Amino acid sequence: MTSCRSSSLFAAVITGLLLLLLLLLLHAGYRTGYDRPRLQGSAELVRTLGLSDLCLFTEASYTRHLSQADLRTPFQEYPLALEHFPSGSLVPPPSHLTDTHAPHH
Repeated sequence: MTSCRSSSLFAAVITGLLLLLLLLLLHAGYRTGYDRPRLQGSAELVRTLGLSDLCLFTEASYTRHLSQADLRTPFQEYPLALEHFPSGSLVPPPSHLTDTHAPHH
């Protein structure tokens, strides 16, 4: 039985992973061209129906749909409450809510 050197095994694994990366990049290029008409159709549907924003975070309702947030939602318990969810500190409120000249609903 012959033993395999560690460096040979490492080179084989790296070569295999690079080949896999190349195949993934080729597949992504192929699928981009193939899926373009469907994605353009979906984008047009979103524009036509005026659908809400993309869900960026899964934690709190006011970070899931940034366009649906109001100024008091993060402080549901009381005005000086600490933020419950980490994503609330990453995303500022929408500009139309912090603009002092915009009418509030």
